[in-house]
Amino acid sequence: MAEDVLIEGQTFRKRSPWGVWGLTLVTIGIYGFVWYYKINDEARRYLRDDSIRPGLAVLALFVPIVNYVSIYRTGQRVRRMEDRVGIQRAVEPIFGLLGAFFLALYIPYYQQHLNGIWDRAVAAAPPLPSTEGIPPIPPPPPPPPLPTQ
Repeated sequence: MAEDVLIEGQTFRKRSPWGVWGLTLVTIGIYGFVWYYKINDEARRYLRDDSIRPGLAVLALFVPIVNYVSIYRTGQRVRRMEDRVGIQRAVEPIFGLLGAFFLALYIPYYQQHLNGIWDRAVAAAPPLPSTEGIPPIPPPPPPPPLPTQ
């Protein structure tokens, strides 16, 4: 259901968009808060923007009106991430905000876009150097025999 990808030495997670949404419904919203923290933390790390505070983003979900601002700003972060990887303005934060009014549909919407970001970033990463033709490292020599008396 989830796959870890390594980008620029950091691990990010591709999640099933509908799996995240379903887990949120099954856990009566608890997994949604965990997911929201994690994606904002991934945005902070990927964008290298220490002004993004994942904990405050989650706390904002508990405050009326502020929760919608937080969801919209998370959409803006996803857009910045798409811009960084070269995807031309695919996510619309306003659609995420509208999805918040309908059974938390912003969750699969944002997660689908995050998965696209991770796919593009992995594809754009330089290939690892080939080890073909490089001889293996020989084992260390055996220790000298112990002196006998």
